Amino acid sequence: MVNNTPRHVVEGEVVDTSALISWPLERLFGSLASPKQKNELITNHPERMDIIDAIEIKWENPDKESIKKITDISKETGDIAGLSQIDIEILALAIENDCILITDDYRMQNIAEYSKIEWRSVNTDGIKNIWEWEIVCIGCKMVNKTPDKPSDKKNDLGECLECGTKLKIRKKK
Repeated sequence: MVNNTPRHVVEGEVVDTSALISWPLERLFGSLASPKQKNELITNHPERMDIIDAIEIKWENPDKESIKKITDISKETGDIAGLSQIDIEILALAIENDCILITDDYRMQNIAEYSKIEWRSVNTDGIKNIWEWEIVCIGCKMVNKTPDKPSDKKNDLGECLECGTKLKIRKKK
């Protein structure tokens, strides 16, 4: 499913924030993105947002059904623990609009591959295999329940219900 053939028109592609930041502007014309990505750009790359405002990017919110579908898939793979709400929305736009996903995020690539969404990377080679993840206690090693929703707190999965030690995400054995 991975196709890294260069193209100059991105109509029919959903771009993540890494593409908005690093791709040449001509590659972004006609692409689709979540309006919430604007906040990321304004906060981290305000000069790039000024330039992007001048080109024809389609800023669109995904529907609730697509968000639910991607959320359910990310729970199945265990990727939800490492995704943000913006990541979920970008994936939902790709599945809803039957578009190619452009991302360097391995978790997003994993979900895309798992769900048969075509994807391309921005600056990396991308994933080679689909992985499934689980939440495990670093103390007692008990496998904990996968979260029901993404977290905006990177690497904060909470504490083990059994012993109170921090949780981490690991590849499912």
